[in-house]
Amino acid sequence: MAELLHRLGTFAARRAWAVIIAWVVILGITVGGFLIGFKGLSSSFDIPGTASGDVIAELQDELPDFSGASGTVVFHTTDGSALSAEQQAEITALAESGRDLPDVADVIDPFVTQQQLADQRQQIEDGRTKIADARTQAETGQAQLDAGTAQLDAAQTQLDQGRAQAEAAGFPTTELDAQRAILDAQRTELDTQQQTLADGVATIEENEATLEQGAELISFADGIRVVSEDGATAIVNVQFTEPRLELPQASKDAVIEHFEAKPVDGVGVAFSSDISQGVPQILGVGEVIGVALAAVVLIVVLGSLLAAAFPIITALVGVAIGAMATLAFSGVVQMASVTPILGVMLGLAVGIDYSLFVLYRHRKQLLQGADVVESIGLANGTAGNAVVFAGTTVIVALLALNITGIPFLGLMGTAGAISVAVAVLIAVSLTPALLGLAKSRVLGKRARARAATAAAMSDSATPRVRSRAIAPMSTLRAILTVIVAIVALLVVAVPAMSMRLGLPDGGSESADSTAYQAFTLTEDSFGAGVNGPLLITASLPEGLDDDEVLHDQLLVARELAGMDDVVAVAPIAVSDDNSLAAFQIVPAEGPNSTSTETLVRELRELPPVADDITLGVAGQAAINIDISEGLADVLPLYLLVVVGLSFLIMVMVFRSLLVPLIATAGFVLSLLATYGAITAVFQWGWLGDLLGVHNPGPILSFLPVILVGILFGLAMDYQLFLTTGMREAWAHGAPARLAVAQGYRAGRTVVVAAALIMIAVFSGFITSESVIIKSMGLGLALGVLFDAFIVRMLLIPALMHLLGESAWWLPKWLSRVIPNVDVEGSALERRHPVHHAL
Repeated sequence: MAELLHRLGTFAARRAWAVIIAWVVILGITVGGFLIGFKGLSSSFDIPGTASGDVIAELQDELPDFSGASGTVVFHTTDGSALSAEQQAEITALAESGRDLPDVADVIDPFVTQQQLADQRQQIEDGRTKIADARTQAETGQAQLDAGTAQLDAAQTQLDQGRAQAEAAGFPTTELDAQRAILDAQRTELDTQQQTLADGVATIEENEATLEQGAELISFADGIRVVSEDGATAIVNVQFTEPRLELPQASKDAVIEHFEAKPVDGVGVAFSSDISQGVPQILGVGEVIGVALAAVVLIVVLGSLLAAAFPIITALVGVAIGAMATLAFSGVVQMASVTPILGVMLGLAVGIDYSLFVLYRHRKQLLQGADVVESIGLANGTAGNAVVFAGTTVIVALLALNITGIPFLGLMGTAGAISVAVAVLIAVSLTPALLGLAKSRVLGKRARARAATAAAMSDSATPRVRSRAIAPMSTLRAILTVIVAIVALLVVAVPAMSMRLGLPDGGSESADSTAYQAFTLTEDSFGAGVNGPLLITASLPEGLDDDEVLHDQLLVARELAGMDDVVAVAPIAVSDDNSLAAFQIVPAEGPNSTSTETLVRELRELPPVADDITLGVAGQAAINIDISEGLADVLPLYLLVVVGLSFLIMVMVFRSLLVPLIATAGFVLSLLATYGAITAVFQWGWLGDLLGVHNPGPILSFLPVILVGILFGLAMDYQLFLTTGMREAWAHGAPARLAVAQGYRAGRTVVVAAALIMIAVFSGFITSESVIIKSMGLGLALGVLFDAFIVRMLLIPALMHLLGESAWWLPKWLSRVIPNVDVEGSALERRHPVHHAL
């Protein structure tokens, strides 16, 4: 590999324009692919095969009108007064005309809905009045029947007495028999009327029972409103035909444009995150500042504006190619909005760093009087070789995200891996080409003078370099360093013990965003739970009629309403075949609250209602739990694959077992500290005002996995560039502890510079309005800070000093099996001694 990279570097230096044109052509191809293939991004996340996903699939089959995405448009008077009749009419007109928007199934007018709710309650009262009137009439009819029966009984008694007297006197009874027949007919008529009255009373009782069941069912929804009690706020619900993950961004934008196109005088409008959360801005002011800070670091380290510009240029080219190549496939596979952003983050950071590693080695050789072309080739074969192996560890960690089985996460990893691969290729080809064009101008004037002096003083292929004596650290200092570093990282990691995972809601967005305004208006006017209602499905027994369905709906509603932290339960639909009923639950708190999470778990643990009605739970809180649990389930396997493969790579690179072991252990410490820090900021709210976290909540559910993949790869980069110098010194005969000091001295400047550059670039993303990007930027910046400056620069050298010669122990049988990759390029340097400029 080193020899191949040496040839590539030499070729690029001598044929610079050919290499530059080749990369320009590649950039042009990716731009063309982007223009043809880009079809938009999704702002939603999902994991297939989850409990909530199964509920949505069931709704798509049985109740398709309720399986599509939905969002809310919140209207609120600017002065807090009740909405006037004219304002209500304008909002109603907007709602009615909004039904014609693309992919919109229905737009619910809040005033019509509120009136319907009031009408339903009035119908219940009217029904009760009618039943009471009917019961009164029945009671009056019963009294009349009882009086008629009493009269017939009296007449029958008189007739019986007269007949007895007539028979005793021997008189004829023909007339009396006729009267008896008349009484019998009248009694039959009374019996018929009594039966009719009894049937009527039974009907009244049945209607009353049905009415009371309906009244009880409706009463559970008393806590649900779409117009606030003070009349100042109204919620327009927008129901889409497409599922949440398949809803085009253009359809959501059309809804926003429609409701903003005709402002209602004196009324503000805000949109829930389901509608307003679009594709975040990839590059902003913060990112530009981050790159500018990286440029400052480069100028300080390299001492030349021209040299400092090269890593920036190559990184930007790599980012453009990687991002557009990824986005070109957005029409083939569904991409989350953060997919290209992750690629941009990594492309900028590693692109600058990898180019810096090659350039720094080249600059160092030039200062020793080396020939430009030979120096470029050797720098590419040594530092470039290390870049390839460092990039490989990052790529392995990112591609391993695909084993999680989570599509959006695997795609993010693949996009990031593409950006890193492009950065590596550019670092070992385009960077040498630019260096070839610049020749000795990559050095400042003073540095060029020193290089010329070094070349003039050289009388052999090996320059004479004066350096200060280097001594190993003391053992006491090493012990203290290990203790202090470990304790410090563990203390910072403490908050991670209370980490909660979830997806951001409107309350997590920036304070001036429309999603945040809609979230807070809804919470203040209707209660926190309205921002995150739960969707419940009930699978009913087969063959039920309408009355039996109502009975089962009531059973389910009673069960749901009896749960803790349930404010309201509303039946919303029943399938045509009466096999599935859907309910909406309004919890006491928002979708990311602990109580709502507990409620979802308790609902899923409920046994079947009445032994044969099974329940399903969906909604944002349920989706949050499913995604978090899905990620938690795959995290151990992911760690095993990433750490295992990287461990094998490090064993080959360092030809040691203990060095990869302590490198991995150090990474675990820095990772835990990173988890603790982001928990303190985003969940506890520490430094929230400074970092723009105004509403603390759960940590982004996939952030821990993302941090594992990226930070492990980056940590091994720094480990590689520091430890290869130590191994090179030890391999050349230096005592192990002295080799640690020599390797540390040789690599500290470039590693510090590289870490500062990464921190600057990642920190630029903290200013993003998107909480997803903000948390990723802060997590990566803190992770690099902890790992580079505490673990790699302090802890690892101290541990290497304490291990001494045993640090490089490797079983003989294993030494014979694994290949010698020679990352430091020692063999290459022997084959290609540097010729000095004249």
